[in-house]
Amino acid sequence: MKQTNLHPTGESRPLYEIAAEVRADWQRVHPWAAPYLQARESLTAITDHYGLDGADDVVLRFLGNCSSWRGETARRVKNELLALLGLRR
Repeated sequence: MKQTNLHPTGESRPLYEIAAEVRADWQRVHPWAAPYLQARESLTAITDHYGLDGADDVVLRFLGNCSSWRGETARRVKNELLALLGLRR
């Protein structure tokens, strides 16, 4: 069953919601990706900040460290994050 990347309102999903899906699907989160996943659990929008880092930086760092996460959910979520960054449609 294909899931949508949008809320019923047509808005992008909050980053914390995407992070919860990653946690549920990725059984053994890579240690280098874990801090960025944890940071996303407290972020809502790509324009938010986590300490001095912008959410966009947190998402980019997560994407750079999640290559061991594979499967349909992983592909869909990675594409969703790239779209939030404006790097993919």
